[in-house]
Amino acid sequence: MLPKAYDPQGTEDRIYQMWEESGAFKADAKSKKEPFVISMPPPNATGQLHLGHAVMLALEDIFTRFARMQGKEALWLPGTDHASIATESVVIKKIQKEEKIKDPRVHYGREKLVSKIAEFVQESRSVIRSQVRKMGASCDWSRERYTLDASLNRCVNEVFKKMYGDGLIYRGQRIVNWDPRMQTTVSDDEIEYVEEKAPFYTFQYGPFQISTARPETKFGDKYVVMHPDDERYKQYKDGETFTAEWINGPVQATVIKDRDAIDPAFGTGCMTITPWHDMTDFELAERRNLPREQIIDFNGRLMPVAGEFAGMPIEEARPKVVEKLKEKGLLVKVDENYVHRIAVSYRGKGVVEPQIKEQWFIDVNKPVVEWKKKKLSLKQVMQDVIRSKDIQIIPERFEKVYFHWIDNLRDWCVSRQIWWGHRIPVWYKGEEKHVGIDPPQGLGWTQDPDTLDTWFSSGLWTWSTLIDHALAADPSLSLEDLLRKSPDFQKFHPTTVMETGYDILFFWVARMILMTTYGTGQIPFRHVYLHGLVRTRDGKKMSKSDPATTIDPLEIIPKYGADALRLSMIVGQSPGNDFRLYDEKIAGYRNFVNKLWNASRFVLLQCEKADIDPKVVNGQQLTVNLSVADRALLSSLQRLIEDVTQGLKEYRLSEAGERVYSFVWDYFCDWYLEFSKGESNPAVLVHALRTIVHLLHPYCPFVTEEIWASITPKGSGLLIREPWPTVEKKLVDREAEEQLQLLIDVISSIRSLCAEYGVAPEAKIPAAVHAVKSGDFLTKHQAHVLRLANVSELSIVSKAPAHRHGVVSTFLKGVDIHLSLEGVVDLTKVKGNMEAERVQLQKFLAGVQAKLSNEQFIARAKPEVVETEKQKLKDAEAKLAKIEERLKALS
Repeated sequence: MLPKAYDPQGTEDRIYQMWEESGAFKADAKSKKEPFVISMPPPNATGQLHLGHAVMLALEDIFTRFARMQGKEALWLPGTDHASIATESVVIKKIQKEEKIKDPRVHYGREKLVSKIAEFVQESRSVIRSQVRKMGASCDWSRERYTLDASLNRCVNEVFKKMYGDGLIYRGQRIVNWDPRMQTTVSDDEIEYVEEKAPFYTFQYGPFQISTARPETKFGDKYVVMHPDDERYKQYKDGETFTAEWINGPVQATVIKDRDAIDPAFGTGCMTITPWHDMTDFELAERRNLPREQIIDFNGRLMPVAGEFAGMPIEEARPKVVEKLKEKGLLVKVDENYVHRIAVSYRGKGVVEPQIKEQWFIDVNKPVVEWKKKKLSLKQVMQDVIRSKDIQIIPERFEKVYFHWIDNLRDWCVSRQIWWGHRIPVWYKGEEKHVGIDPPQGLGWTQDPDTLDTWFSSGLWTWSTLIDHALAADPSLSLEDLLRKSPDFQKFHPTTVMETGYDILFFWVARMILMTTYGTGQIPFRHVYLHGLVRTRDGKKMSKSDPATTIDPLEIIPKYGADALRLSMIVGQSPGNDFRLYDEKIAGYRNFVNKLWNASRFVLLQCEKADIDPKVVNGQQLTVNLSVADRALLSSLQRLIEDVTQGLKEYRLSEAGERVYSFVWDYFCDWYLEFSKGESNPAVLVHALRTIVHLLHPYCPFVTEEIWASITPKGSGLLIREPWPTVEKKLVDREAEEQLQLLIDVISSIRSLCAEYGVAPEAKIPAAVHAVKSGDFLTKHQAHVLRLANVSELSIVSKAPAHRHGVVSTFLKGVDIHLSLEGVVDLTKVKGNMEAERVQLQKFLAGVQAKLSNEQFIARAKPEVVETEKQKLKDAEAKLAKIEERLKALS
């Protein structure tokens, strides 16, 4: 017998160890089964997992367990990401705080600092492993990978070399995101935008007025840009020159007419350009072959071109530049309430400055990639795989977001000025350059000091993790050899689904498509499933910088259990949509787990009473002495199997989860088990429970595995290895389902009438049922109605009874139900309360209607506020109609 209460803390670690030791997580590359593969998005090796990781783990574990039970060769490959900038930043701050060393890079040097970072990562990775296990993740730990593994480094270097040979990787001067604080370039995804209220200045620049929030960047501005169709500037010609008094004296300036660079509606409709410190200006300068001049150095200070302001930090120089322009009479006006977004480095927290710098880039527009017998650019391949449905994005609406990014894709800067990461495989010796897998022979060679962007290596994640370690250590093999000879790659690639947050659709998913189609000639995955962000009860984004908004999964699991947390993050959440999570919601799913546990105890108790071993119950016993409820349950289970199976196949996890949740709570526990009391069929109970725990296993694996141990049929093993249930057509009985549903509807309707009219729970009242066709059936099963509807007597008649005072009614299809409330409730008092409630509702409705008819309210209120008021109106009208109906019945 199961213990009285389910204890997640005493169960989950034991069961996980049992799964792991059984080898249930391991995939077999030699198997002939259809493969199902997920590459786990590798968490950064910098600390603890957060709720976003927990959502990912829950979703991917459901996918994997379902596929495994369906008989597929399921591989869920785990791993961690070295996360170059994030990890180096964390360790440097740790050293500064604990060892009181101001600049650990200078103090330790490259080799020693990298060694200290590696030590930190090793500890952190062990913590992450234990956290992943806590979530119940059935991943193949024997294949765990790390983005700095030797075999992955080999793949990184091979792809770099191949791209360089194809002319896709080049070293050049282009504009990049520069973090002056961390002294490195950063990628677009390592930037967060912060709204800032700042003065917006308008200055006189020759005959023009230009507006800017950053006058300290304007020292080298010698070009003024306007739209060729702007009527205000039609008298000026493209290329026309003029002299303008400016910050440090007169400048010779040139007019540029350009359609792409300028928005005529913004500011004065014209602007000067700063090609060195603005992406749009840089692109214009590239198109027009204009000179570029650096104004701000790489430490965030003004350069000699700024004259008297040279050497000043930006924030110090800005007001002084404005003051000088004001003294010259060139300050026209200032908008003190201008709000704009500034780019801040996510890790370093410094303001990011666009800078032109010599870096390594990937050319996304060069048509040298062999794809479907054509020569395409990387950008074109990335467009093709989605357009041709080689890869499907779930939900489909994110295809628009994907194409918006890809269609506007610029060359990708892949070099970083940090030490932690894959070092660029390029060596220099005077004017000579060597690009390869290993260092060149001979003395005097120096390796490029930069490392590669983290996304370069993680872009190879789906396939580099499948390369055989021993083969990767053999330098004589080419990239093609490694792919062809690695058993895991041949069996498990392309992967089946990539599940991740929609917020990194471009930053990671798109890069995996780029790097994998190029490196292997294959797509990385067939489906992309995007989950939403986890928000607080109030809809706020959870943020590590605001601990009050966060929920720590490692605190939740001991409190409610991993199964409850998993259910709370999946059921009711559709792909691509943000969702709210809070303690009470998780507690609600703990209640579901407890209800399932108690239902299992009831089943086992019935077996005990009947002296039946639940483990010997078999399918042959399902045709003996079946009641209508038994037949209806067995039939309903077949539809449940069909619905849940189809939902999981189509990645409709929430819908499938809601379906089985509702079946267990409402149909099985609240109805079937109640009908079973006094006349239970242990064989049906055990069969139903076995089916239920199978269907629930992907969602809540721990409690279902524990229950399964008590009802495991002879010859079966762990639930994780069990085959998925299939529909048994011989058990389908629609007539029985309809009959049981009628019984449920009659009982529910009587309960609802009693609740509506305030009948005390202990009061028993007579009921009359007028049934045209189902009278015999209801007569046969009236004992259930008497017990479950709590009525004193039940009259089932074929002729409708005459209406009497004090009788209230409700009407079903083919069945009328009448309850006599005379002497049971004070009808006069009930009527009086209803009339008072009607008056209050009418007043409330009048107020809401007045608000919604007020044009000023509609114009000023936020759309969501207006929608809330409309919903209030709809709800109040429905409630009023119900009260009118009840009053009519009492008249």
